[in-house]
Amino acid sequence: MRPEAMPSLDPLTIVCIQAGNVNTGAFDPAPEICARARESGAWVHVDGAFGLWAQAAPARAHHMAGVSDADSWATDCHKWLNVPYDSGLAFVRDPRHLHGALTVAAPYLQTSAGREPSQFTPEASRRARGIEVWAALRSLGRSGLADMIEGNCQRAARFAEGLRNAGYKVLNDVALNQVLVSFGDAETTRGLIADLQADGTCWCGGTQWHGQTAMRISVSCWATTDEDIDRSLAATVRIARARGALRGGGVT
Repeated sequence: MRPEAMPSLDPLTIVCIQAGNVNTGAFDPAPEICARARESGAWVHVDGAFGLWAQAAPARAHHMAGVSDADSWATDCHKWLNVPYDSGLAFVRDPRHLHGALTVAAPYLQTSAGREPSQFTPEASRRARGIEVWAALRSLGRSGLADMIEGNCQRAARFAEGLRNAGYKVLNDVALNQVLVSFGDAETTRGLIADLQADGTCWCGGTQWHGQTAMRISVSCWATTDEDIDRSLAATVRIARARGALRGGGVT
């Protein structure tokens, strides 16, 4: 997002910025955007599905500069914490806004003067996913979480470097744990993705980025090792060459 190109803002505006784009891992410039929003009373929401976790890794925390000035944040725990899928978290600077948006009144919903959990979630009842999130954080600890995130980011960079060295086009600057790679035209790239999934060494999906079909690599498992990356890279290059995928790499 380019702050200088933003339209006029007012108190009814919601600006949604990204912390760790799901395709590229990129971060919007939060300091400038939040400053613009504050001047006009606009609300800034941060989509931090991946990137909010960068705050836990000292070498990646600089990407999160200014994000603390936003009004609300959301992140997914099923990605980097590897807990069940519906373990999303939402944070709001002023809890009154969360309460006002989510509280539902009905005769059968008896409330008390204390904090009612159902008034702070979109669902009146849900699985106790907080237990899995707590257990993952408790078992990892601060240093374990930081090591896992940093390790995943370094392994994504390792995968990208190997692809470039093999002559294939990496489409993004690898700032976090995401890599986008093109193997030529859309048909070749999609065919390679299907072959790689059938091979079973690793699993990568497809995506569209600025109109270009690409393979998306997301390194987010706590158990992934350098050896896993090297095996996955070798399988990818072997399949790409068997398919006659276009070579001519470098970041665009």
